[in-house]
Amino acid sequence: MSAAAGGLAQARGAATARRNAFVLATAQAVVGSAAPVAISTGGLAGTWLLMDDKSWATLPVTGFNVGVALGALPAAALMRAIGRRLGFSAGALFVSVGGLCAGLSLIAQSFWPFVLSLILVGCGNAFTQQYRFAATDGAPRDYQARAIAIVLAGGMFSAVIGPQMVNFTTEVFRPAEFAGGFFGLSILGLLGVVVLSRLRIPEVPAVQAGAAPAESARPLAAIVAQPRFLTALVCGVGSFAMMSFVMTGAPLAIVACGLPKEVGFFGIQWHVMAMFGPSFFTGRLIARYGKERVIAAGLVALLLSFAVFLSGEAVWQFWLGLVLLGLGWNFGFIGATAMVAETYRPSEKNKTQGFHDLVLFTTVALSSFMSGRVFVASGWETMNLVAVPIVLVCLAAVVLEARRAGARLLPG
Repeated sequence: MSAAAGGLAQARGAATARRNAFVLATAQAVVGSAAPVAISTGGLAGTWLLMDDKSWATLPVTGFNVGVALGALPAAALMRAIGRRLGFSAGALFVSVGGLCAGLSLIAQSFWPFVLSLILVGCGNAFTQQYRFAATDGAPRDYQARAIAIVLAGGMFSAVIGPQMVNFTTEVFRPAEFAGGFFGLSILGLLGVVVLSRLRIPEVPAVQAGAAPAESARPLAAIVAQPRFLTALVCGVGSFAMMSFVMTGAPLAIVACGLPKEVGFFGIQWHVMAMFGPSFFTGRLIARYGKERVIAAGLVALLLSFAVFLSGEAVWQFWLGLVLLGLGWNFGFIGATAMVAETYRPSEKNKTQGFHDLVLFTTVALSSFMSGRVFVASGWETMNLVAVPIVLVCLAAVVLEARRAGARLLPG
């Protein structure tokens, strides 16, 4: 009788996990549009607002990433206090208010208020980054990688919603041609609150079969010291930071080559679609081939993207390079996230996830800031050459972890 009851509870838990994954994927599509809007227009808007020193043009994008980093630990603490659903709703409101302030700053042609507004949008996006972890709450272990992938698949729709919203509103608030995209983002944030009201995250995660009824939380230092956690952190941070470093400079490089800015908009759109579109099957790839192989494949795709960028400056080279850059991020980041989820207990999730995202987005913020400085000082080619050795270090780390864990990176 107890076995039957346990089976029923497991089935209900799996159904709830699937429902939550799709709710979070929808929220990712809506609220997650903040990232492509900020990334595709932040640098160009910064260039328009600045009269003299264009090396600061990517500072608004850096502000967005700084906001994500600053919001990582407070987001985790707030959700620990009031729960995932209310915490995520608060994050969507941050995005809404930040988008409104950014639009008004552009109309007023004020650079620093625009940067501060994107910091606020980034703080809201820190909550969005936790969607992928929330999808694993109470989910069966063999479903967790797929749940993460489903949530990130919602980003494919944000890749269309964000840039198209910017494109269609370009003429509405001239000369502040980017303001309409941020006003639209404010509306999407409010819509996200409605979507997130459907979320039903269990406050007490279901106990996995064979696990102890209750496990005490370990110190954060003990969790971080695990070789598997460190490998996941290095690969996740490296793939995300180098993707951000190159991607942030891509719209500037496109315009500097004499190509129309629309090439940059659509290039970023295809890039973000490549970031999130493969998520429909990334979870299955991880289940079949293992996390190490998928991460390694992502890092190789990043190296291929740098090679394409270095081969020339035609439209197709920018677009193909951006697609490979997005694909590499997808495999590397989802694989690393799934690996991180193996390293902590339910009682340790908030502090571990918060620490992970603090390190991740602090590094990403630094990389986006350096993107503009390196581009102005040394050019597009140097940016790609700088990224190569960092990705090679990440690849070496995952090879060493595969050997330690007894996994094979190559078939046979």
